[in-house]
Amino acid sequence: MIGYRARLGFLLPPGNPTIEPEMTTMAPSATLPGVSLHFHRLVARGTPGSLDGQAERNRSMVEHLDESVEMLALVKPDVIVIAHTATSYDLGRDAEAALLARLARASGTRMTTAFAAVAAALERLGVKRIALGAPYSAETTAQGKAHLEAHGFEVVNHDNLKHAGNIYDTTAEQAYRLARSVDRPEAEAVFLSGTGMPTVAVLEMLEADLQKPVISSNGAMMWQALRACGVKQPIPGYGRLLTLD
Repeated sequence: MIGYRARLGFLLPPGNPTIEPEMTTMAPSATLPGVSLHFHRLVARGTPGSLDGQAERNRSMVEHLDESVEMLALVKPDVIVIAHTATSYDLGRDAEAALLARLARASGTRMTTAFAAVAAALERLGVKRIALGAPYSAETTAQGKAHLEAHGFEVVNHDNLKHAGNIYDTTAEQAYRLARSVDRPEAEAVFLSGTGMPTVAVLEMLEADLQKPVISSNGAMMWQALRACGVKQPIPGYGRLLTLD
């Protein structure tokens, strides 16, 4: 049977080109036998990845979540991850928790979000003071800071990536430089937010250079999805988090 060990489902923003290759890179069938990955697109109109209209697209994805979950649930995943960090920032802590509970009841499937995975990862690493880097607008990045603080984390520094205006045009090199620029000595870890910015290729080198944990939305999603299904096999090469149970 496909996914006899764990069947992981991910709901993606419609234009996101990053999640599928990064998830597949971290969980190749050769090294994680019995784990299968399944993807479905969320519903939003407008220019994918553009900072203009981001709030409207976020609302559209939330409004259509029920049907998106219903479609992905047809492959009977063990867990479904809403793979869009900024959705959580828009919703806020209480609304996000209520939404996940309702979707889990309706689908009969365990539900989580990219941000919930990040929060769990930070707790597993035992860190409270973090530096935040994001590819969003300054306003959305500030929402991310507030959301982290609502969950009990102290954001000692935060900044958004200065780019041409489309998240999906960003590169791993930009993610690397962003992490270096937001880091502060008092930060216990660096968090790179956003599932559309390529990050997993630079997590290991960032940890070597900064001498502290560096996590990204995509790395945290893979870690939490596997652990939620009882798969505790370490995945080396993508930072400390993915080697932990």
